[in-house]
Amino acid sequence: MAMETPRRWDRRMQQRLARGEAAALGEFYDRFASLVHSLAHRVLDDDAAADQVTREVFGYVWENPDSYDPKHGSMRAWVARLTQRQAVNRLRQAEATAYAETGIGSAEELEQKVRRAWVAARADYIVTSMPASLRAALELAYFQRRDYRQTAADLGVTEDEARRRLRLGLQLLSSANGYGRTP
Repeated sequence: MAMETPRRWDRRMQQRLARGEAAALGEFYDRFASLVHSLAHRVLDDDAAADQVTREVFGYVWENPDSYDPKHGSMRAWVARLTQRQAVNRLRQAEATAYAETGIGSAEELEQKVRRAWVAARADYIVTSMPASLRAALELAYFQRRDYRQTAADLGVTEDEARRRLRLGLQLLSSANGYGRTP
């Protein structure tokens, strides 16, 4: 099959899932399982809990493919939002249970922990979904400690282009802390 555009793939996948095609769920799983599991693990810091969230997210997708609305973004973004919501809810439940059993901590500490996990998962998603050119510039500047001139030389772009990529990448990352609704 020829390469499809992401939007077309999303529409076709939603239609196939709505028809109940098991092969569609397998393809969907192959495409997004690592994203779902890594986001869930980032929030929960527990493999077993991340596995459970992964199963729950794919179960939801299978049972509710029509809940995806292409007007609100790509299917990848939808799955990431489902995962973050489910993982944050699971973390909130686990922490509330631990608090009830031990009496250690407070409701404020619980919410701070949930918020930090949510922001970290959102930042991970932003980095993995941003264009490769922006991600490469950020990696050079922040992980390899290159300034914008060195980044430009390493990427083979002008200094203005390197600054533009760094600025855009940082703007995207800054949205992790206040994107849409809080968890």
